[in-house]
Amino acid sequence: MKRRTTVVLAAAASLAVGGALVQSLAGHAETTTTATTSKASTSSVAAAAVTKPLTNSTTFYVDPTSGPATWVKANSGDSRTATIRKGISTQPMARWYGAWSGDIKPAVSTYVTAAAKKKKTPVLVAYNIPDRDACGKESAGGAAATQYRTWISQFATGIGKKPALVILEPDALADLSCLSTTAATTRQKLLTYATQQFSKKAPNAYVYLDAGNSNYATAAAMSKRLKASGINNVRGFSLNVSNYHTTQDEKAFAAKLNKALKAKGVSTKRYVIDTSRNGKGSNGTWCNPAGRKIGVTSRVTKNATTKQPEARLWIKTPGESDGSCGVAPGSTAGAFDPQIAYNLVKGK
Repeated sequence: MKRRTTVVLAAAASLAVGGALVQSLAGHAETTTTATTSKASTSSVAAAAVTKPLTNSTTFYVDPTSGPATWVKANSGDSRTATIRKGISTQPMARWYGAWSGDIKPAVSTYVTAAAKKKKTPVLVAYNIPDRDACGKESAGGAAATQYRTWISQFATGIGKKPALVILEPDALADLSCLSTTAATTRQKLLTYATQQFSKKAPNAYVYLDAGNSNYATAAAMSKRLKASGINNVRGFSLNVSNYHTTQDEKAFAAKLNKALKAKGVSTKRYVIDTSRNGKGSNGTWCNPAGRKIGVTSRVTKNATTKQPEARLWIKTPGESDGSCGVAPGSTAGAFDPQIAYNLVKGK
């Protein structure tokens, strides 16, 4: 069963409606796989202390070429434009990167440089793992294993020493049960490699390995996957990417997940929650459900402890369709839909 979809912006600067790919989650039991946990001598957690890109005063970068920003610019006369501009397009949200991004090093470098000039922290999503979206298949694709190693290394190099926040491969661990044992093991080794690359090449980036959501897998199952995929090398984990679950639900799951990680010898990890569409929580429908609402805008939690999300972020872009379903029949999965956006702002 498809759990959710996530839209990835592709060349939005040249499009009236952001081009995108869509992903979905499916709930499955834990796959028995093994992978070598990273033994990197350095970690992004330690290195990040150099400039502390996340502080109480941290604010996030607003992407001027996001799907909603591009639509607003091209539709000044639409009756919904003012609402979408104020409620969505002027807010900080993540930019997604994959094969559509072209040469990844300059693509990332250009973005983080633009954010640095504004003295803001950019939020980026790496989304190019082999056999991507293995369960839902809405965003099937991804690089070959050998290509992925080069791609993710160049991604990290593109960030360099600039501050950034990175969500690493949404669905990659959630989808393990839809892969063969060999493919799942390969994926965990690739994720471990990715965490090492960010630790070495992007010392001021806070990196969060995606851990699904509170309604996806048990804490015991997900903690096993996280440990085998390099969680020790990065800041922490992300939750609720592109989903609708409440912040309280995700906080409760994070506590269970950290408890399970501790039982496996992993120290308590920081975490972030996607709040882009969780203003009213979930109604049990994943595909363009009615009556949902945007959640709190991207922000760092002031004086956060490990019992709180370190940041609440718009990782999913509000207004981008989950597919031809729900309140947007006939829409294209991944395309920005102004009516979906308008309804999310209004909560209807």
